[in-house]
Amino acid sequence: MFVCCMEHVEIAIDDFVDEYEDAPDIYKLKETNFTAWTVPARCDFCEKEPIFLVV
Repeated sequence: MFVCCMEHVEIAIDDFVDEYEDAPDIYKLKETNFTAWTVPARCDFCEKEPIFLVV
């Protein structure tokens, strides 16, 4: 699972496919609600605000 900014979404997808050998589901964090999970404050690849969840 990755949270990432717009700039790093392709890297997150590639890393997911490399690790799991399957296509990920991609969600916009602002359009998705989670009850038991808090969205991290920054992208997994840089210091920017995350926009996408790649799972």
